[in-house]
Amino acid sequence: MKTIYPKLLLLGALCCLLFGCAEKSERPPNFVIIFIDDLGYADIGPFGSTLNRTPHLDRMAAEGMKLTDFYVASSVCTPSRAALMTGCYPQRVDMEHNALPGSGNNLVLFPGDPKGLNPSEITIAEILKEAGYATAIVGKWHLGDQKQWLPTHHGFNSYFGIPYSNDMGVGNTRRNYPPLPVIEELDVIEEEPDQGYLTKRYTEKSLEFIEANKDTPFFLYLPHIMVHLPRFASPAFKGKSNNGLYGDIVEELDWSVGQVLDKLCELDIDENTVVLFFSDNGGTRSTDTYKVSNLPLRGGKASMWEGGFRVCSLAWSPGRIPAGSSSSELTTSMDLLPTFAHLSGAKVPDDRIIDGKDISSILKGEPNAKTPHEAFFYRRGNMFYAVRSGDWKLFVQDYTKGNNTLPAGSLFNLKEDIGETTDVSKNNPEVVARLNVLAEASRIDLGDGPDKPGSNVRKAAYIDLAEAKTLTSRSNN
Repeated sequence: MKTIYPKLLLLGALCCLLFGCAEKSERPPNFVIIFIDDLGYADIGPFGSTLNRTPHLDRMAAEGMKLTDFYVASSVCTPSRAALMTGCYPQRVDMEHNALPGSGNNLVLFPGDPKGLNPSEITIAEILKEAGYATAIVGKWHLGDQKQWLPTHHGFNSYFGIPYSNDMGVGNTRRNYPPLPVIEELDVIEEEPDQGYLTKRYTEKSLEFIEANKDTPFFLYLPHIMVHLPRFASPAFKGKSNNGLYGDIVEELDWSVGQVLDKLCELDIDENTVVLFFSDNGGTRSTDTYKVSNLPLRGGKASMWEGGFRVCSLAWSPGRIPAGSSSSELTTSMDLLPTFAHLSGAKVPDDRIIDGKDISSILKGEPNAKTPHEAFFYRRGNMFYAVRSGDWKLFVQDYTKGNNTLPAGSLFNLKEDIGETTDVSKNNPEVVARLNVLAEASRIDLGDGPDKPGSNVRKAAYIDLAEAKTLTSRSNN
């Protein structure tokens, strides 16, 4: 790709002035995304946890901003990650389901899946790399495990991590998976790693990348594998929390955040770095020995309730993002691509629909900053379930969870009823009518079920099933 770094310096300087960064900043801001797997909304101190000790995230909130109404575009792994990388609803880029017959769960990619993120899609890493940034991913990818779909083919200079979820290895007794691989760039360097040490290893790799690129603009994407099942903590944290193994892991992830923030401060680039922390979806599976909490939200991972899509999120950049601030404006993970482009002077693709919007005014804490989204849409696979606009959320088809079915047309006021307990549709017919109009436009745009394909959907990458290979061999079991 053509490098435009000299131009970027000028654009970045202008953006920094607009964004209120320190005068000493002479280059575009760095960006760090710390992405947690399956973390509950209320599992960190800034969002109300009294079980898990998270001093570094508490500091991040005290020095930055809480985003209380921050959404991911899916309540499960693969589609949520596709949305973050592309700035688009996963249905727009055809990443809402897999292509592996008999996989049981058809919502996420599995080892040897003949499907991946299309190389024609332009990722957040690609737009920043084009603009002169060093780019790295350290952690979980989950957007295709064929070599042509791994991160270094999607804008990342370097990759260290696992290609899908940490339960997709030989330890899974329900399915015959090959050994879980650790990948560096395009090569398998290890099989079935000790997962208790992966948070530490990912942190160390991230610090190395920051140190090596302290004098140039960089983008670090740190998608941790924890707290996804199966759960592991390192010996330094195991058995140390007040919330069993889950608390041990959350506290180790908090330590990791602290290591990153401290490194940025040590290198004196903290005021020229924007850090975002959030989860890929809501939390799941408490046990008798530890608790996972999405309170005060209803539901959790894989649900259409708020607990599936609304995640705890923090934004940090000293001198840029107001300390101790909070925003309840609707923001999404899809917004990071256009926002980072705006702040860096990079170019948002103009040859395709991008669903994300620039939220830099919200991050700056401008007094009148409002959400750029008229609506947000809740989907599972190719099915369309609900729409939010303003404080209102309308279910547009029946939703069954467990033994309970919520009928289509149910309306909730999320400002007054964050737990989605009381249907107020009968008292607000005009709101129901307005949200149904938004829903119908989205049905036309992105589809609703197999009989209503969307008119503005781009295909993922596919190969024949016979050509798809796993990165490791089942014969090694």
